[in-house]
Amino acid sequence: MACAHADQIRMEIPPEAQKSNAVCRECVAMGSHWVHLRICLTCGHIGCCDSSPNRHARQHWRASLHPIVGSMEPAERWTYCFEDDEFL
Repeated sequence: MACAHADQIRMEIPPEAQKSNAVCRECVAMGSHWVHLRICLTCGHIGCCDSSPNRHARQHWRASLHPIVGSMEPAERWTYCFEDDEFL
């Protein structure tokens, strides 16, 4: 099944140099930590992954209805749709 939300992608995953400086601002504000980071490909919000305690990327999807995220991990170029639960 093809993802019906790919038309919501408005930006690309940043280059490697920009990935290394990324943080989950919500985790920083809480004094918490994250495991991996994800970027919303609709608006650019950076949040922590589902393996992180606070799951801010998923919370952003639920609040904004922006379902497509990309990995902010070095050398990773994948995208994922929360709504359809599939990789693009």
